[in-house]
Amino acid sequence: MNRRLFIVTAAAGAAELARGQRRGAADVPDVIKNLKPMLDGVQPITDAERAARIEKACRLMRENKLDAIVCQGGSSLYYFTGVRGGATTWVLLAKGESASFDDADGFEHFLKAAHPDRVGIEERTPFSVFDGLRKKLPAAEFVSADPVTVGCRVIKSPAEIALLQRANDITIACYKAVFQTLRSGMTQGEVSANVAAAYRALGVQGNAMAIFGKYTAFPHGSIQPQQLREGDMVLVDDGCSVEGYQSDITRTTVFGKPTRRQTEIWNLERKAQDAALAAAKPGATCESVDAAARKVITDAGFGPGYRVPGLPHRTGHGIGLDGHEWTNFVKGNRTLIQPGMCFSDEPTIAIYGEFGVRLEDCLYITESGARMFTKQSPAIDQPFG
Repeated sequence: MNRRLFIVTAAAGAAELARGQRRGAADVPDVIKNLKPMLDGVQPITDAERAARIEKACRLMRENKLDAIVCQGGSSLYYFTGVRGGATTWVLLAKGESASFDDADGFEHFLKAAHPDRVGIEERTPFSVFDGLRKKLPAAEFVSADPVTVGCRVIKSPAEIALLQRANDITIACYKAVFQTLRSGMTQGEVSANVAAAYRALGVQGNAMAIFGKYTAFPHGSIQPQQLREGDMVLVDDGCSVEGYQSDITRTTVFGKPTRRQTEIWNLERKAQDAALAAAKPGATCESVDAAARKVITDAGFGPGYRVPGLPHRTGHGIGLDGHEWTNFVKGNRTLIQPGMCFSDEPTIAIYGEFGVRLEDCLYITESGARMFTKQSPAIDQPFG
């Protein structure tokens, strides 16, 4: 899920988080101080792999009758070139020639000289870039570059899988430490600050959405000030990145002894997550994974469909260099699942006025089926496998 919206939607929530993050080193719990960096042995993407990506992109361009693609900044630029962010514009021609520019005149002249009939625009390229190009190239047709950029990025290489694995391992190590710091009266900002401190100790940057009690029913959290009390549901959702590759994990537990109702709903959520994992097989449609998880929840009397109480959102999203990438486990998406695809598996049960449960682990597709990057939570009072 989007784990950061709750901290930026109102001044009260932002102020609470800031207070937690301003704590001095002396306020950081020992269990977090004792963490060590987990980046030894990390292997960045090689120049040879980036060259292979460009070669595949050119093949997809020819298949989709594109003469050129254009992207500026963002994760696709980094994927193909290793350049992070900024105003750099990258142009790739179907014949294999490419160039990067820091000014509009440069890439516009480059493209004009190539006389393209069809130009693909990467989805995060600013409108101003597209607008300038269509004025310079009035005879050209401009279309989405998704068949090329998504076509390349949606299938992860072994090197990408390894980086995603490390990001997930680090997030679990972070959570294990932070969950030991939970105490009565703690605010959600303090939990988020502990997550940020744990990530720093582990050698990366990251933060978290932390929510308690009835507010766990809201998929994107709440800005309402919260203090942890005995019997509250606790939901933490976040991730970090390693060489740009993202993790996204949610754990839901209870502070204290769970009630029978809390345990039943938690167990139902785990059953739905298992159903999605089992359905995520090569050759299956993405929507069939959503349907498998949703059936578990609706068969228990929730929903139907996307109604609340029940599962109000997609069962999972793609993940890689962006926390949310194409493609999604959602109704209507008939994209066929292929080896190398990576997704979150996060059916949620939201019961407004009571609580919510989300268990989120990310998975990757192999020839024989889906594999989780992390061990699933075995029980409501055991957040970690």
